Amino acid sequence: MVDRLAALLGHFSISAQTFQTGPLCGINTLDGSKPYGQLHLLRKGKAEVWHGNTKAHELEEPSLLFYPRPTPHSFVTDSEHGADFVCANILFEGGSANPLLNALPPCICIPLAQMPHSVALLSLLFAEAEANYCGRQTVLDRLFEVILVQLLRGLMESDNPQLGLLAGLAHTQLRRAIVAMHEKPQEDWSVERLAKIAGMSRSVFSNQFRDAVGDTPANYLQRWRIGLVQKWLKKGQPLRLIAEEAGYSSEAALSRAFKSQCGVSPMQWLKESQIGKH
Repeated sequence: MVDRLAALLGHFSISAQTFQTGPLCGINTLDGSKPYGQLHLLRKGKAEVWHGNTKAHELEEPSLLFYPRPTPHSFVTDSEHGADFVCANILFEGGSANPLLNALPPCICIPLAQMPHSVALLSLLFAEAEANYCGRQTVLDRLFEVILVQLLRGLMESDNPQLGLLAGLAHTQLRRAIVAMHEKPQEDWSVERLAKIAGMSRSVFSNQFRDAVGDTPANYLQRWRIGLVQKWLKKGQPLRLIAEEAGYSSEAALSRAFKSQCGVSPMQWLKESQIGKH
């Protein structure tokens, strides 16, 4: 079986930074003003989860709560005994250009009892959170990252992955073509060639790809390439080299594709993104 996450995570990393280990009492609010999501693990106790004035979840058993993108939310717990949480900020490299981030729903809530493959890892994380060993922060951060990868595996294997990239990666034939695009964006990928990799006819491949992923193979490939271009631009790579690595015949061809998707030229986009940091 092809590794559906290797190329994605190789190009766009996921990083975690643990910020809470222990009880939360009363009302605790995260305002969603920072450029990352949150992964919360409720170890003990009960908690209500509020999105503004709406009660979104009632956690009555150990649970995982994941917000891939910045999302304001609040926890309401017993004011005296609270609830025991371990929480981390999660950053997807590339932001909106990361197809994995775009494929995820706004919120995922799963009882830990439904994550049997993560039992040993969760036990290790909770033990590390309780202890005070040297390197504790680094260990917790890495454990959160592994839990997130296991969560992504579970979403791909679920009976009903949502429309989008995860649904495409869950498909036993489409995944081969998607991984091929991820691994070698510089290749001249025609629909016929991708269909052959998937072991399907051109028409069946095109229809099933659109039904599962919600886009045509050509559009998905362009979005993947432009996302990589944005990442490489931020790293200071020259446009000539970027065009070659992203599968464009020239800088002019890259600029046309970039402007058709982003509305501005690559250098104008880079200038605006740098201004936005300040």
